[in-house]
Amino acid sequence: MRRFDAIVLAGGRARRMAGADKPGAEVGGRPLIERVAAAAAGAERLIVAGPPRAGLPGAVVVREDPPGAGPVPALAAALPEVRAPWVALLAGDLPFLTAADLAALDAAATGVDGAVLVDAQGREQWLIGLWRTTRLREALGAYRGASLGGLLGPLDPLRVPVADLRGRPAPWLDCDTADDLATARATASENSHATDTLPPSRDRHGDDSRD
Repeated sequence: MRRFDAIVLAGGRARRMAGADKPGAEVGGRPLIERVAAAAAGAERLIVAGPPRAGLPGAVVVREDPPGAGPVPALAAALPEVRAPWVALLAGDLPFLTAADLAALDAAATGVDGAVLVDAQGREQWLIGLWRTTRLREALGAYRGASLGGLLGPLDPLRVPVADLRGRPAPWLDCDTADDLATARATASENSHATDTLPPSRDRHGDDSRD
C-alpha cells in the first residue's frame, strides 16, 4: 500500500448505548477499537480522536473540543497529526473491518483524491475511506458544516464495493446500539476466522501519545 496514516474516530457520546464506552466494548474477545487498529496496522501513525486506550500504547491521542462534539470536529483535531500523504479515516466501532478492505481502497485510489467503501445498497460509508491528505486539509479548512458526507462528498471519491462477501461479515457493520453489539458478538462467534485472522495491533513506538 501507499504511505498512509490512520485516523480512528472514537470519542462519540454513544447516546444509543446510554453513554457506554462503545469503542472499548469487546467483540470476539477484543475491544472494537483494537480490531480497527489491527485492520490499519499498515499505517505509519495511528491517530485516535478520543480518550487514551491502554491497548494502543503507541497511538497519538487527540480530543475534539468539546469532547463528543461530532465527527467533523474530531477530524479537525486529528488531521494536524497526519504526516503521510494519504490518510485512512475510520470509525472506532467496526468489528469486521480488515486490512484487505483498506488494500481495496488503496488499489482503487489512483488518479483521484479519495476512495470510500460502499455497502451492499451502494451507500457511501464515510468512516471507511482513504483520502489524499492535502485535499482533505483544504476541504476541511473551507467547510462550515457538521456532516462528514457534506465534507467528503464534494471531493468526488471513487466508490468502492466489496468484491466478495462470501464467508465473511460485512466490514461496514458497526455497533451503534446494544442490539448491534450483541449481533456482532454472535456473528464473531459463528465466524471465528473473523477473529482469528486479525493481526495484532502494532505498538507504534516513537509516536508521543497526548491527550
